[in-house]
Amino acid sequence: MSKSQLKKYLNDLSKDELEAQVLDLYQRFKPVKVFYDFVFNPREEELLRKAKLKISKEYFPDTKRKAKTRRSIAHKEIKHFKQLEVEPHLTADLMLFNIEIAQTYAEEKSNIKEAFCKSMFKSYEEAVTYMTKMGIITEFKSRLLKIADTAEAQDWPNNYRFEKVAMQFQEIP
Repeated sequence: MSKSQLKKYLNDLSKDELEAQVLDLYQRFKPVKVFYDFVFNPREEELLRKAKLKISKEYFPDTKRKAKTRRSIAHKEIKHFKQLEVEPHLTADLMLFNIEIAQTYAEEKSNIKEAFCKSMFKSYEEAVTYMTKMGIITEFKSRLLKIADTAEAQDWPNNYRFEKVAMQFQEIP
């Protein structure tokens, strides 16, 4: 069904029928429930706190299990923030937190794999792109530069790439 067909269909429904359909969607599909719960009660700070906790447990688990360091967990949380259109500063904060916690983890480990560094660079690029698009890069400049410096200090194999990206916005006041 195309968007225009959907519009026509919705226009043909009475107000009661439309309400019934939205309620049915709310009850049947979790993403719809999550969306409406967020719209009517955003609690963005709580959402950010939970996401950060979930990401940090990937690197520093509460139990004695080995850290999994899955980038996919953070990526899923960031994607969720973008879908809900959480305030851009909070989304950017989460994106940087993901890299910073990974660097904290890497600081404690001596044999970090190149794939790990490559993955964190991809996250770094995505964060810079997002912040530039949202026009908020100046507020996060110091954290971005610190991440690049940390990659160099930890002697990551791709630290020159972090530095190259950081050079793009280093002149921004």
